[in-house]
Amino acid sequence: MHEQDLQQLVEDLSNTYFKRPFLHKARFNPRLRTTGGRYFLRSHDIEINPKMLEAFGEEELIGIIKHELCHYHLHILKRGYQHKDQDFKQLLAKVGGLRHCQVIEGAQNTPKQLHIYECTNCKQTYTRKRRVNTARYGCGKCRGKLKKV
Repeated sequence: MHEQDLQQLVEDLSNTYFKRPFLHKARFNPRLRTTGGRYFLRSHDIEINPKMLEAFGEEELIGIIKHELCHYHLHILKRGYQHKDQDFKQLLAKVGGLRHCQVIEGAQNTPKQLHIYECTNCKQTYTRKRRVNTARYGCGKCRGKLKKV
């Protein structure tokens, strides 16, 4: 599917399910990782994750587009367009959009490397996400020197 096909699909879904035109841009963004799509409040554009189409097919893509169009039309109408708003929940249920998209295997952010330190005196271990300056900081239990394991 090309960008022109996506634009046409979004316009058709908007006219069919919302009875209102979609007057802005719809495009694919391959940099999206953990989300199916997003709606921009300032430009009113919609970006769709092309990996969703590849992984789950056109049915999933249509559900994601309906979800983003709910944000779009409610924001244009100055009604509750956020996930928590009742207007959004009702419109999403009415048009049959997806509340959450499926997860692509391997697309989740991987946890960062953990740094493990050990006290040279009491052998207490510490696990940190960020590095610790061992010249400045010591063991919280016995005030001994820390060394990276």
